[in-house]
Amino acid sequence: MGTPEFAVASLDKLVQAGCNIVGVITAPDKQAGRGMQLQQSAIKKYAVEKGLHILQPEKLKNVDFLAMLAMLNADVQVVVAFRMLPEVVWNMPPMGTINVHGSLLPQYRGAAPINWAVINGEEYTGVTTFKLQQEIDTGNILLSDKLKIESTDTAGTLHDKLKELGANLLLKTIQGIAEKSIKEQSQVLTFNFEPSTLKHAPKLFTETGKINWAKSVDDVYNLIRGLSPYPAAYTNFNGKKLKFFLVEKITEQPNIEIGSYKTDNKNYLQFACNNGYINVLELQLEGKKRIDVKDFLRGYRF
Repeated sequence: MGTPEFAVASLDKLVQAGCNIVGVITAPDKQAGRGMQLQQSAIKKYAVEKGLHILQPEKLKNVDFLAMLAMLNADVQVVVAFRMLPEVVWNMPPMGTINVHGSLLPQYRGAAPINWAVINGEEYTGVTTFKLQQEIDTGNILLSDKLKIESTDTAGTLHDKLKELGANLLLKTIQGIAEKSIKEQSQVLTFNFEPSTLKHAPKLFTETGKINWAKSVDDVYNLIRGLSPYPAAYTNFNGKKLKFFLVEKITEQPNIEIGSYKTDNKNYLQFACNNGYINVLELQLEGKKRIDVKDFLRGYRF
């Protein structure tokens, strides 16, 4: 059960390992693009290519869908970047439903764990496989794998690393379940955490990306990395929204007003934070394409 590209790596790993995939459940095709043509999810495109049986329910509690799902007679269900499942779905297979989550649970439960780990300046993150239960991302942990976050990583580069790490961990998990060699671990009992120490990964909204230049250069740098390439951090630039994708940080006391910028109109564009500058490398002005800063400066009239 999955939808975006992140889930494809996990499905492909199971297919390549010879697992018996009795069905693939993904989102219905949606109209998108200028021509509003029906677009298939990344998982569906892969499943069609491999000749796998596909189900695309509008509602997961639909009686017909539940009947078809039961007829697949799956031993175990795998969920990667899908939607919340009702208990009647996740509790159906005898060996349970496994979720692949892009964080080291119990930290960063929620919809955007990769983004928030970068935004918060974490040094490490990882992937976790766990058994689904009623409360989101709280089920018993099966396996986990740790990954260092590089100082130049964006949410995009980290996504690609965790996609592969998660696929490998999922295969180990499936093999361990089949061999009965994995012992489930309670998130609460095993990690002995205080609820107040948990960091969450809520859904991203447009306002999440609005840059507060009064913050430290590290905070702004991490926000930009954590929202690149999507939905992208932004600021107001001469009346238009300016998005940032690739930047560098310069730690030196600014000699211009916080939130203002300086440029030579040829090579650099730098914005002042409270203790440094954000040096922009790739950006996108509202209504325009994403481009290199030098190309932007050549075409923009200040």
